Amino acid sequence: MIDLTGKVSIVTGSARGLGRGIAMKLASLGALVIVSDLNKEGTESTVNEIIELGGKAESFLCNVADKEQARKLVEETVEKHGKLDILVNNAGINRDGMLHKMDHEQWDAVLNVNLTGVFNTMQPASAIMREQQNGRIINISSASWLGNVGQANYAAAKAGVVGLTKTAARELAKKGITANAICPGFIDTDMTRGVPEKVWDLMVSKIPAGRAGTPEDVANCIAFLASEQASYINGEVINVGGGMVL
Repeated sequence: MIDLTGKVSIVTGSARGLGRGIAMKLASLGALVIVSDLNKEGTESTVNEIIELGGKAESFLCNVADKEQARKLVEETVEKHGKLDILVNNAGINRDGMLHKMDHEQWDAVLNVNLTGVFNTMQPASAIMREQQNGRIINISSASWLGNVGQANYAAAKAGVVGLTKTAARELAKKGITANAICPGFIDTDMTRGVPEKVWDLMVSKIPAGRAGTPEDVANCIAFLASEQASYINGEVINVGGGMVL
């Protein structure tokens, strides 16, 4: 049984979808969850649902692409609660387009949130965790880090997250800190529900498991990586996609 009682966690991009599922899971296992997002209504909704279910959660509006906002997210959490045990970098956006048509605004927007945003929270969090001599950093990459048509910006950012995670794992291991990356496959969220039915069916047909994943599928893996049971798992890239990358 995974027990995260007393742990303090931050989950970025947790107002809805995958991030919301992760926040709910960590809270159900006893962690205090700082629910962070730009979506005020969604953030408060996630917090309220966690509290209604008997969990502990607080909201923090933050744009991780802004280094000062990201720094305040980490530092104010530690000032209030005395520590930071778990950081889950989930915040992300997509601005898809074919490489020859993609403009710099699309490129910059995705890189700023999906890669620089991860660095912006990891840097202050790693400093805190080094002092604590303990911590778990879990970054959400994507199966798309291997390359995907129409997603040059997204794939580049998610590949960058893998490199950043592995570097952090090497640097922080001796301080009792682990850093791992999760690569979700095709997950049933508000975002994916917006694709045409034919595209949905095509994506699911490529998954050996025969179904789209759920936020809980991903959250279960994250909960394990956040636990003491996973203290010797470090620098890994774990696919949670029902075998889609096969």
